[in-house]
Amino acid sequence: MAKVSVLVVDDAPFIRDLVKKALRSHFPGLQIEEATNGRKAQQVLSRSSFDLVLCDWEMPEMSGLELLQWFRGQPEMAKVPFVMVTSRGDKENVVQAIQAGVSDYIGKPFSNEQLVGKVKKALQRSGKLAALQARPATPSVGTAQDSISALTGGRPAAPPSSAAAKPVPKAVTSPASPSPAVASSAQNVRGQAQLRLADQQQACVIKTLSLRDALVVVRRAERLPQVFESVVLDLEQDSDQSVARINAYVHAVAALEPKLDCEWVKVTLKFVDQDQDKLSYLSRLIASGTAQQHYSPGA
Repeated sequence: MAKVSVLVVDDAPFIRDLVKKALRSHFPGLQIEEATNGRKAQQVLSRSSFDLVLCDWEMPEMSGLELLQWFRGQPEMAKVPFVMVTSRGDKENVVQAIQAGVSDYIGKPFSNEQLVGKVKKALQRSGKLAALQARPATPSVGTAQDSISALTGGRPAAPPSSAAAKPVPKAVTSPASPSPAVASSAQNVRGQAQLRLADQQQACVIKTLSLRDALVVVRRAERLPQVFESVVLDLEQDSDQSVARINAYVHAVAALEPKLDCEWVKVTLKFVDQDQDKLSYLSRLIASGTAQQHYSPGA
């Protein structure tokens, strides 16, 4: 079997582990290397050749866009597929990447199926897909279980806490009104954000925020965030209307109030970004207090 190799570039170890786990599950013959930022990736690419590059956009030292621009300037790399994997989904960012020579684009958060589909498409275009001997297809175990395996190195995961393990009851057909405290917070735009999952996005209210994690409240939906699922939290600062897209994973999910028909759910997020620009943004946001609202129900 011919060797087919991919370089995974992301400053967040959690995201790199998710990507590697998905690729190894679907392409057992794929050779995978990783780099923690654009500068490290540039060094790796200068001494080794790859058949595909999967790269984050926002990274310290050298961004994914800067790496892409350098990459396309190397004659031997001009036709190698370069896929951007990022939470930057704005039109102007997509245009920038296309102008720089990106081959394809994957928005964070993503499912295993979305990632594998993009990789297959890129390798097929370059004529490398046939060189991989894919094992027989097996049912996908889903993003949450893949994330657990990535974090535990394949070892059985410890049972989740009772708060995260107990499913929240299905929403009733007639809409219920939120408690007055929750409704009051939801009306204040300064305390709102967007929680993005691979297949949906939900408005959320920030309850607490730090450099490492956040506690948000979302309205209960048909599909709730799963523990260890990869998500993106979009935070907006009132002063300049700028948005920080913080990559995270779901640490815990619990009903806001101890009742069966509770309409609101608390979701604890653990941030995985190492980018100093994002950490600085979070620091300013926390200091300003514009993204933090406190309320008491179901604490």
